[in-house]
Amino acid sequence: MSGLSLANPQITNLLIILGMMQVSKKIPFEDPQVLLGVRVLYVVSNLIIMGIYFYMQMKINAKKDLTTLKYVEPPPMGSAEEPKLITTTVHSYDLQQLKGMYKSQLMGVGMMGFMHLYMKYTNPLLIQSIIPLKGAFEGNLIKIHLFGQPAIGDLKRPWKSAGGMMGMGGGGDPKADKKSIEQAEKAGSGGVKEE
Repeated sequence: MSGLSLANPQITNLLIILGMMQVSKKIPFEDPQVLLGVRVLYVVSNLIIMGIYFYMQMKINAKKDLTTLKYVEPPPMGSAEEPKLITTTVHSYDLQQLKGMYKSQLMGVGMMGFMHLYMKYTNPLLIQSIIPLKGAFEGNLIKIHLFGQPAIGDLKRPWKSAGGMMGMGGGGDPKADKKSIEQAEKAGSGGVKEE
């Protein structure tokens, strides 16, 4: 049970969600002023996240780390494909990860927009003002480029895939060990160079 500590982002997210659900029951969302305030909080939260991501993009482009990064990308779960050898640079890898973060954030905004504007749900606005902002500060790119942590240990590229709900799902984690790379080169399943 060592994986279920309070430092685990998924556990803290669950605790925040449960707490905010209780708090949101006491908030009078039918009051137009309160609803406007929660909407503003949601928009400001997303603007902060986008600002952080934009700043990260500027930092990544300014650093332009052209160190070669080789790793074996596992096939999608349930796929019969072979693992793929990827050869890229740290700069390209970081930009690719940042693009995924942008995409994820925009999908969350789209889903929240649908739930709030079309289905008239208001409680998730409050929760979605906090969880994505917390998640933005827990990302590996933020830890390296904003907080200046060295890219060693868990922050060594390529990063483990986040997985789905509660860390399950995905086709596995990328492998950067010499043996996996050599096997992929021999199998002829690689040479994919990402720019």
